[in-house]
Amino acid sequence: MVRNVAGEMAELEPEDFHLLSGLEHGMRFSRWVAEGKLPEFAGLDPEDVDYRLDRCERRGLVERKTIQYTGYRLTFEGYDALALHTFAERDTIDGVGGPLGVGKESDVYEVRSFQPLALKYHREGYTNFREVDKERDYTSDNQHISWFYTARKAAEREYEALETLYPDVQVPRPVDQNRHAIVMAKMDGVELSRAGLTDQQVVPVLDLVLEEMTGAYREGFVHADMSEYNVFVGTGGVTVFDWPQAVPTDHENAVELLARDIENLVGYFRRKYPRQTPEIDEAVLADAVRADEFETVRAFD
Repeated sequence: MVRNVAGEMAELEPEDFHLLSGLEHGMRFSRWVAEGKLPEFAGLDPEDVDYRLDRCERRGLVERKTIQYTGYRLTFEGYDALALHTFAERDTIDGVGGPLGVGKESDVYEVRSFQPLALKYHREGYTNFREVDKERDYTSDNQHISWFYTARKAAEREYEALETLYPDVQVPRPVDQNRHAIVMAKMDGVELSRAGLTDQQVVPVLDLVLEEMTGAYREGFVHADMSEYNVFVGTGGVTVFDWPQAVPTDHENAVELLARDIENLVGYFRRKYPRQTPEIDEAVLADAVRADEFETVRAFD
């Protein structure tokens, strides 16, 4: 699990962020940034670089390794600090609270602003990043794909989907995005997997989710990772979240991914609520979603 660095932000100085930004720049070209390159990348003199490296390493924001040279790179905590610094400079948020959810590919925290918001850090690539002993080529490699690039692209893809879909589709309202992090409206309700629907709620909730999937397809996106863990159920309806794997409807696999999303969703309802879930022709249902003709699952019973 990546440590929450929000409580340490006040201890960091502007030059610390210059160093972290310099490392970020250097990591575009190499897994480990040579110490001698950092004055140029960070815009600091060598003595200040040494001082900043010590401060940031003690706080777990950078990591050092002696290979053919002494190299440094950001940790996820260091990348988090850069994103938080940018959000604070933009006045997007003014404080970070407790965790709302910690997963394999993202961490979500409550944040303070003029209204309740959520901050989501993407963690894609984290596992490979930690497996440093498996790396063999420590030289500069312009073809390498770094962990922070993977996480940043996931955040950019998700934010693009949210901006396109909101408010016509019930997704979290997007507020801001920087690097691997997204700020969005805090969702109300509970995950579908933990909702405990009554007999009378099963079909209406399934209908609501399928309506949002239909709306998303109409606006040009397929979720591509639909499950009972990516839907919130609340008093105001449902919210479909976690869109980093979304694909445009003109993607070559869009039809296949939509069919899989529907199979996953209907399959969950069949397992959890077998008596209340109608028998559904999923292929016909998928066709109706694509044609923007979905009305109710009862029509496919």
